[in-house]
Amino acid sequence: MPSEITGRRARCRRYGIRCRRLPSSGGRNCPHHQRSIAATLVQGAYVLEHDRQKNRHGPEACAPAWWENFHFELIRKLVDVDDFSIFGAIYEFKSPSSIQNSSNGNAPKFVIAFRAVRNLVSAGGQNVWLAGHSLGSAITTLAGKNMAKTGINLRTFLFNPPFISAPLERIKEEKVKQGIRIAKSFITAGLAVAVRGHDNSSEGSFAMLASWVPNLFVNPADVICSEYIGYFEHRKTMEKIGAGHIEKLATQTSGRHMVRSLFLSEPGKESEPLRLLPSARLTRNLSPSPDFRQAHGIRQWWEPDLNLQCEEYIYN
Repeated sequence: MPSEITGRRARCRRYGIRCRRLPSSGGRNCPHHQRSIAATLVQGAYVLEHDRQKNRHGPEACAPAWWENFHFELIRKLVDVDDFSIFGAIYEFKSPSSIQNSSNGNAPKFVIAFRAVRNLVSAGGQNVWLAGHSLGSAITTLAGKNMAKTGINLRTFLFNPPFISAPLERIKEEKVKQGIRIAKSFITAGLAVAVRGHDNSSEGSFAMLASWVPNLFVNPADVICSEYIGYFEHRKTMEKIGAGHIEKLATQTSGRHMVRSLFLSEPGKESEPLRLLPSARLTRNLSPSPDFRQAHGIRQWWEPDLNLQCEEYIYN
């Protein structure tokens, strides 16, 4: 068994992480530690799929090091029924005897991704975390939104979540960028009034999610997710210039969905864009990223010496 553990740790280092022990109680309450744990467990799901593709089992498997070193146990793989690929995992925290009697208030009982969320919570699972990266964070967002609508707000970690929109954050001239955003908000708000009239159902749905505050981790150099920065900053700007009510209308939907609803379907039946979040705790990684692969990668989020900027946005 010792040689098996040593081998796994060597493979873990090869994937780019040092094997560490779970920190003391204070460490577990630390946002950096929680972010690192969530990111490494997501990476564990990636490596599970790599192991499957390379037919690595038992002592040869690389994935277990990503959760065993943090006292988690894999209790279920999430497998695509069509191609049998592994798209996520459910982990359970197994508190070691050395910290059994200490406070575990912020240690998650379960960390899960994508499906099986409702079943696990309904079965009595407490202190559940959701985590996902890239397209996986989009599925995690959907799961978190669905749970929030039932009154259950799960702690959620969204790493490099996709925000499909015109890449306005790439515009260097701030006044041009701000002007485009303001014009877009007024147009979208006007479409919202034209389509919905006095129907406030969408606003109610949006407000219902306001108490759910997912943790968003974004790199400004990543064009896939960087637009979240402008999305939340623009909402703050509109409040400052006295146009907060306009932005509230625009925030609850997107222009594309409104046009589709106006011309192709029944008014008020437009679907809610996944990327639009009422509230969030946004963390930007301002550390230099030499290329897109690093800016979009999961690995950056467990590094110890990051230049991070955090801000909380709460929808009122």
